[in-house]
Order: sequence, then C-alpha cells, then structure tokens
Amino acid sequence: MGEKRILLIVGGGIAAYKACELIRLLRKGGYAVRCILTASGAHFVTPMTLAALSEHPVYTSLWDLKDEAEMGHIQLSREADLVVVAPATANLMAKMAAGIADDLATTVLLATDKPVLAAPAMNVRMWQHAATARNVARLRADAVTVLSPDEGAMACGEFGPGRLPEPAAILAAIESHFESGGDGLAGLHILVTAGPTHEPIDPVRYIANRSSGKQGFAIAAAVARLGGRVTLVAGPVALETPAGVIRIDVETAREMAAAVEAALPADVAIMVAAVADWRSNAAPLKIKKQDQSPAPLALVQNPDILAALANNARRPQLLIGFAAETDHVLDHAKAKLDRKGCDWIIANDVSGNVMGGAHNTVHLVTALGVESWEELTKEAVAVRLAKRIVDALE
Repeated sequence: MGEKRILLIVGGGIAAYKACELIRLLRKGGYAVRCILTASGAHFVTPMTLAALSEHPVYTSLWDLKDEAEMGHIQLSREADLVVVAPATANLMAKMAAGIADDLATTVLLATDKPVLAAPAMNVRMWQHAATARNVARLRADAVTVLSPDEGAMACGEFGPGRLPEPAAILAAIESHFESGGDGLAGLHILVTAGPTHEPIDPVRYIANRSSGKQGFAIAAAVARLGGRVTLVAGPVALETPAGVIRIDVETAREMAAAVEAALPADVAIMVAAVADWRSNAAPLKIKKQDQSPAPLALVQNPDILAALANNARRPQLLIGFAAETDHVLDHAKAKLDRKGCDWIIANDVSGNVMGGAHNTVHLVTALGVESWEELTKEAVAVRLAKRIVDALE
C-alpha cells in the first residue's frame, strides 16, 4: 500500500477520546497521521496526547505566526491523501456544508483538494434534526463520504443513532477508500437497482417491505467512483442521488422491470432492490371496512426481474443478485443462484435491523463457493463489492 498520509481533524464532543484509539490503529496499519485539534475538541483530549500517538506536532490555531507565515493551512490541506473528520459534530458538519472557514479546521476543509471522510457523533435528536439531514445530504452531494453513526446508549443518557462509529469501523472505511481508488470500471455501463417496490392495493394502501435503499445507493456510489457510467433504478426511497449517477425513480415491480429493460445494454447489473414478489389487483376506490369483512386480497405474481435479465438476449457480462433471507441463508442463496441463472448472489440475514440499519454482514455466493465477509458498514460492503467486480472483469 505504501505510507498513506491522513490528516485527522478532531472535533469537540465526548467521543473525541476515540480519536486516540483511531490514531493508534492508523499508525499500526502503516498510515502517517497529522492532527488538527479544534478548540472545542481540546476540552476533551490534549494536544500532547495526540502528538504522542501520531508522532507529529498537533495544529490548533489558524493564527500560529510561524505556521501561517508559511501558509500552513494550505500546506496541511494539500499534503494529505485523505482528510478524516472524527468526531464530526453537528456544528462542524454545518460549517462544512455552508463553506464557513472561521478556524483552522474549517479553513483547511475549504482549502483542501483531497477526499474528505466524516464520522458523525452527536445527540440522537441533533442527528435526526432536519437541518443535520440537509447538511449531510449537501456534503454527500459534494462528494464528502459521511459515515452513518452507530446506534446505542449515549453519554447524555439517551439512546439512538448518533454515536461515533467505533475506531475499527472508521479504519475499515479509510482502508476501503484507498482500496477503491482507480478507474477500473471506466467505459463500462453499470446498472443498479435499489430500494423496495410499492404495490398498490387501492388508492391509499400498498404492499411494501422494509428496504431502505441504503445498500443499493452505496453500491451505485462505489462503482461510480471507479469510473463506471451508472444507471440507478430506485424504488420509493428518500435518499440523495450519488454523485455522477443517473437515477430513474419507479414505484412498482412492473415499472422497475420496464426501467431495467430500457436501461440495457449494460456491462454489469447489480440487482440490489427488494422487489415485491406479489401484487394485488388494485381497487380503483378505497376499500371500505363495511364493504368486505374480511377484505379479500387476491395476489398475482410480479415479474422476476433477475431471472428475466439472465435470459435476456442483452444479458450483462456480469449479473449479480441479492438474497435477503431470515433463515437458512446460504442454502436459500445457493438455490437462488441456480434458479435465477445469475453469476453471483450476495446473501444476507435480514432478521434483525439490517434493512434499515447502517451495517451489513454478507456472503458472496458463486459457482466456486461461498465467501463470507465480516460485518461492515454498508458503504464498506459497497466498496469491497466494487473492487471484486473490477477484479472479476480483469
């Protein structure tokens, strides 16, 4: 890998203490680390601690006469291979999104021409606030990698999403970033489906599933970063379109099937969407309780998009399906691989909070066998899968 250079910006918040462990892991992994400690971050960790762990001086002020006489903030912003913000507080991300540069950390972030990865940490209400959601969407649209926070108990006594991802998970995201470098998919058309489908019962009700679309969108972003020309056929989810991706919004399985057919030819197809297997014959008016007790719900089978693509005259060179299972995961995945006629199946157990959560544990099932991956963030799963696609095509 060679020694990659990380510029770590430590924001204010109780989670700042985890930056110390992150530095230790980075140094153990062969990374060079320099640190910027914000004024609020210095209330939780000291410059001496970060300097001892990183083996470099720690930068704290935009007004250091010696450093700034040499344009230190410009040098810091340019000499790193990756800028990591951990913890990325709500305030720090708001300034990043707005382009505010009122201290050393935010000035460096505005001046950098290098990739930026942010690991959020804040109270659950702050994370769920509409302003934070807008800022995260803005940052992701600006090509900043914003990790999803962990969920759990917080120092304030509340519980929910907002905890800083563990240092090992941040390290994995950093490693995934460097593994995904290059343009190994340049010139190739990659077709991705994501999210659920909604199958109407009547004008106000529909059949759906718990898919959030996060894994499919992360995969679309990862293959786009590798130079692929990406078409993303998305079910009804409120997610930001990844940079450089052409998005086609659909609602039902039949609409998704038509959009997939219209997007061909493609070199690679990654069918991540959780497509409803069944639909009802939708009533033209809202079904009233007094009309039918119980109300009959006659179901018919939806088109099998993956199997149809496998038998299409314009079948992609590499066809990848997903299998979300709640029991006998590998047995069902192997059977699906044979039944659908695709090249790979990515299988996972969705009996917990996987479909709406930030992490995933998947198994890559091919004709050669099964490769089980450790639990990763959905972004890290996407990066690893994108790299495997490059390797397979080569």
